[in-house]
Amino acid sequence: MARAIPTRALKASLVLAFFVGGCAAAPEPESPATTAFASHPLPGAGGATVQALQRPARTAPLRYRVIVVPGSGCAGMGPLADRYFAGLLHAEVLVLHKPGVDPQARTAAGACPAGFVQADRLSAWREHARAALQADARQRQAQGLPAMPQVLVGISEGAELLPALAAEVPGLAGLVLLSGSGLDPREAGALQAQRLGVAADWEALGRQQSGSLPDSAVVQGRSLGYWRDLWHWPLARPLREGPWPVLQVWGGADALVPAEAFLRGAQQAQGRQAPWCARELPGADHGLQSPGRDGVQQLWAWLEQWGRAPQQGLCAPLLRQGTV
Repeated sequence: MARAIPTRALKASLVLAFFVGGCAAAPEPESPATTAFASHPLPGAGGATVQALQRPARTAPLRYRVIVVPGSGCAGMGPLADRYFAGLLHAEVLVLHKPGVDPQARTAAGACPAGFVQADRLSAWREHARAALQADARQRQAQGLPAMPQVLVGISEGAELLPALAAEVPGLAGLVLLSGSGLDPREAGALQAQRLGVAADWEALGRQQSGSLPDSAVVQGRSLGYWRDLWHWPLARPLREGPWPVLQVWGGADALVPAEAFLRGAQQAQGRQAPWCARELPGADHGLQSPGRDGVQQLWAWLEQWGRAPQQGLCAPLLRQGTV
């Protein structure tokens, strides 16, 4: 008979679930006979390979391009990409994956191989993504492809990299935070711990990452190197000081990131020169899903509206609705 998990341990695991497997959940993966996405490998840092996926616009004319940085874990977006990005009709879509992640993999977050766990750090992923985006820009220029507005979309953990990647995207029109709070991840994690009543567990993790154990030691499914990066990772200030518009969408029933984190992130961005527009989807979860409603497709619908008149700015669709 399986032993019961103590309530405190269960709650602690939920606090850390955002960091262990925080890719915003999508509708159940499909296995279509054909897919519009093709493999598009790009060079990462130090000889690594970023296994990207790319899809042309579904409908003419092509108006803009979306570059996606997925959330945490080691599952790929390939099995769900066609459905997930279906609403991006007039956009070319490029989806990056961390080195070591097979875009077609369905690996559960808690089953990532040891090699991936050791290599997975925000600082390493930033450098790989930078190298991939630089190569992508060079390839497009060499091929004589037309310049067009581009949008960087960060899903959950992926949003934490966006300010560091912005300079590598020619024609960047703005950043999209999909279930990203905009807070430094350490602060967001502390708020989640407080919500679940396990702040002591979060504080214990803080002591472990500041201790003398090597980066390779594994704690709560991640290496201490990962936790050390996270504990000192800046996000709120780069977002506040950045020159790009920011569109943030989050679910009101998100179990992994508390509403207070999203609200505090938007508050800390007040006074920035570039627009910041935020929209809560009531009843939606971390993947923006709620009964009878797919919030991801709603987000893409806003981008489609923006794409018809990009000169009006990324926040124009929400401003027209009076929700910012």
